[in-house]
Amino acid sequence: MNAVPAPRSGIERDEFSRRRRQLMRIIGREAIAILPSAPVRYRNGSVEYAYRQDSRFLYVTGFTEPEAVAVLVPGRPQGEYLLFVRERDPLRESWDGGRAGPEGAVAHYGADDAFPITDIDEILPGLMEGRARIHYSMGVHTEFDPKVLGWAHGSRGHSRHDARVAQEFLSLDHVLDDLRLYKSRAEQSRLRRAAAIAVAAHRRAMRFVRPGCMEYQVMAEFAHEFRVHNAEFAYQPIIAGGAHACVMHYRNNDARLNDGELLLVDAGCEHQFYASDVTRTYPVNGRFTPEQRAVYEVVLAAQLAAIDKVRAGNHWNDPHEAAVRVITQGLIRLGLLKGRLQTLIKEGAYQSFFGHRTGHWLGLDVHDVGDYRVGGAWRVLEPGMALTVEPGIYIRPERGTPRAFWNIGVRIEDDVLVTQGEPEVLSAGLIKDAEEIERWMQAK
Repeated sequence: MNAVPAPRSGIERDEFSRRRRQLMRIIGREAIAILPSAPVRYRNGSVEYAYRQDSRFLYVTGFTEPEAVAVLVPGRPQGEYLLFVRERDPLRESWDGGRAGPEGAVAHYGADDAFPITDIDEILPGLMEGRARIHYSMGVHTEFDPKVLGWAHGSRGHSRHDARVAQEFLSLDHVLDDLRLYKSRAEQSRLRRAAAIAVAAHRRAMRFVRPGCMEYQVMAEFAHEFRVHNAEFAYQPIIAGGAHACVMHYRNNDARLNDGELLLVDAGCEHQFYASDVTRTYPVNGRFTPEQRAVYEVVLAAQLAAIDKVRAGNHWNDPHEAAVRVITQGLIRLGLLKGRLQTLIKEGAYQSFFGHRTGHWLGLDVHDVGDYRVGGAWRVLEPGMALTVEPGIYIRPERGTPRAFWNIGVRIEDDVLVTQGEPEVLSAGLIKDAEEIERWMQAK
């Protein structure tokens, strides 16, 4: 039989234990929390996608196998943290690799007790008895929802007359997502590493690009650098040359790169389950045209202004407001907008050229969890929060827009950590000054 696989999250076991204790303190002793693992998904026929654990389940357990369920029962004398997992199976392990099994779940993943997943129907309804609240994220894994409802109804039907049964279902999302918003030192270290790998990949691709190459060849440079460092794409990358750069979620990545065009590359990696998300825009031939450079400089100035607002005590929308102001000023200066600055901002005139937000949370998911508003107000930034800063300008062919600006799409994105003082740009190692970009590309 294969050896029990070692935990792959890279986070120390004690940290997962702290997370569980914190979560159980929040939900209280009268509650039970149920977290299923992600199901195996199929690409086509019997061909599976590479397995990726559910981020909420992973955050609480560190357990990376499918067909598992974590149960938290605060105050239970026989053990508060239970795992239901696949049993060890020599035949299946000879095909698919080692399993932890119930014994490994206790020995390596800190479970107080563990059971075969096949026994969950007999055990879980009894654990629900006497619990006033069931914390479960309904609708995330829809194939699992009926099981939880069935167990809850079963506990009601078979409980003793004097046993209290759960009175309400509560989503785990809000509580757990708020915990995930504040990155520990270990998580920050993994975000730095993911950003560093992405920086190396972007530098490699920037040197590779030349007129006549294909977008998918540029993507291959990223794939090579990521895999060399045991990382993988955190999302389908955007390798967008020319007019494709004005398509927000362009994903074909199959066109030829032409002399005189810009290339927008939005590509980040996942390393030890933590994501990076980095974008750069540069000329295919290594030289910006005057119009390309003028637009680029506006976006860069907007990004720097936005990053400067990523400070503890500011609110979530401060970076966006700073970027909007600089971009609107720049569009006026370039002759692409006409009118008074404040009026244009108030009317949202810039949205024809800059139609997305300036960033999002970053962590176990590239678009990580966490509320952007609390009590109707923008969330206040606090140390440990990680986010992207990514303003852009996209100029599509339209009447009234000078032809020299047509199909110019520029976005510049970095990963930023909120600290007690200056914002920490995790991807700061990647050049973005226009002259530096030109020098780097011409030194091939």
